[in-house]
Amino acid sequence: MHRTVSGLNRRLIALLCAVAILAALSGGIACEQETSGDKLTVVTTIFPLADFVKNVAGDKVEVVTLLRSGDSPHTYEPSSRDMKAVARAKLLVINGAGLDFWAEKLKSAASDNLAVVDTSLVLEQEGLLLSGGEHEYDDESDDHSGVNPHFWLDPVLAQKQVESIASALVAVDPGNQDSYLDNADSYIGELKSLDEEIKNATQSFSSREFITFHASWTYFAKRYDLVEAAVIQEAPGKEPSVAYIKEVVDLAEALQVKAIFAEPQFNTQAAEAIADDSGAEVLLLDPLGGPSLEGRDSYIILMRYNVAQMEKAMG
Repeated sequence: MHRTVSGLNRRLIALLCAVAILAALSGGIACEQETSGDKLTVVTTIFPLADFVKNVAGDKVEVVTLLRSGDSPHTYEPSSRDMKAVARAKLLVINGAGLDFWAEKLKSAASDNLAVVDTSLVLEQEGLLLSGGEHEYDDESDDHSGVNPHFWLDPVLAQKQVESIASALVAVDPGNQDSYLDNADSYIGELKSLDEEIKNATQSFSSREFITFHASWTYFAKRYDLVEAAVIQEAPGKEPSVAYIKEVVDLAEALQVKAIFAEPQFNTQAAEAIADDSGAEVLLLDPLGGPSLEGRDSYIILMRYNVAQMEKAMG
């Protein structure tokens, strides 16, 4: 059975961090024995990961998020600003599973002491990653071709990401081990409560099927016994054909859906066309959120926002 951070032997983590954690991090660097008085810089690719880091590290690190509010990781290109941030970072936290494939470009700017934690690795090792089929990131040069990378939207799997982040922080900054692990344990408790809250809310939905922009909500749907009946964009950057839109309209009418779910990181034109033709309305589900977005400025608040949006159409 997978144990939470609180169930791990903390002394063992410190002793084995170079083997158990940093062996999976780029560069294979050893654990740091000392840290300076300055805050460590931790760079994350997407906002939910940044919020995980902040909840684990508190004020002991400076967190930099590469994607700004409104950016999509599927179409993102690192900037010179991002290169500079990575150059001074101690730890880079990526989602993995092909979502932030462009993070590879950042390594050229990284110092030799940069550690990179891929939060998908533990999920892959435990067989928890879902196939995305034709709907997801598809690059034959990537080991995660066809894998759906949106697992952070399942609060149960997010707990495993938090554990990976806590272990990585211990590896690069063992002097603050107890603080990191205590904070992680507390935050995982909050995520467990969030899971129960969402479970109770979704159990009362009168409709179990929904249509969304792309396959961001597959893990969420599986966790809470919902059905992602169709997606508008079958692959990132692939605009739907007129014939495909007609198929989705027919399905929306057959299911009598009240809303078509779009995403704020993408153009809503196709969703609006389907909604107009099927008599539904357009509502937004936001998989990423951001610190500048009121009502979506933490992971837990973001998930509550999305459940409330679903409830409007499915409750």
